[in-house]
Amino acid sequence: MHDLLPSTVAVAIAGPEDWTGELLPAEQACLGDRAARTRRRDFAAGRICARRALRDLGLPPTAVPAAADRAPVWPAGVVGSITHTAGYCAAAAAHTTDIRSVGMDAEQHREVNPGVRRLVLLPEEEEACARLPSGTYWPVVLFSAKETVYKVWYPIVRGWLDFHDARLDLDPDAGTFTARIAPARVDAAGVDDPPASITGRFVIADGLVRTAAALPLR
Repeated sequence: MHDLLPSTVAVAIAGPEDWTGELLPAEQACLGDRAARTRRRDFAAGRICARRALRDLGLPPTAVPAAADRAPVWPAGVVGSITHTAGYCAAAAAHTTDIRSVGMDAEQHREVNPGVRRLVLLPEEEEACARLPSGTYWPVVLFSAKETVYKVWYPIVRGWLDFHDARLDLDPDAGTFTARIAPARVDAAGVDDPPASITGRFVIADGLVRTAAALPLR
């Protein structure tokens, strides 16, 4: 993810040992006794990466628990994002004096079934995918980018953003995407200066789609 975000964002990628690493008490308390093994592994890797990113910002070791909506709770003055998929986990963090919000996502590079495509893609996005170069599963790139857009949007607005509330345009040559948020959703956000568009970057390598975006300060 380092290659997709500005230098003011600290990024940590999980190593093999991080999936079974030790959680701090406030983090451990977020996992129920019946949490599945995969959930525990993903949570551990995400929190260890998050704490490493915070360290790279010059901050002391700090727990990153989960809120009731399962979103990471970052220390005051910090924005961040965590993502994980099979065999990959990363966290990003930045000072609020540098970045307004940050989001990122990683997905397996594979076909998306028709039901998910209908849920995620607008008709015009489906048409655009058909015109893009072959050899790439473009619907999963759009899915990942929309997950990233949501992660940027939510900490600012604290409200839902449906897949169809963001219309994405991809530039495969530049490896960038731009999301235009539905005007009705922007108008209903209930906060000052909600983002009407979000621009990010994507890369496809090693069987993964990775997307990320950092919203600059107003």
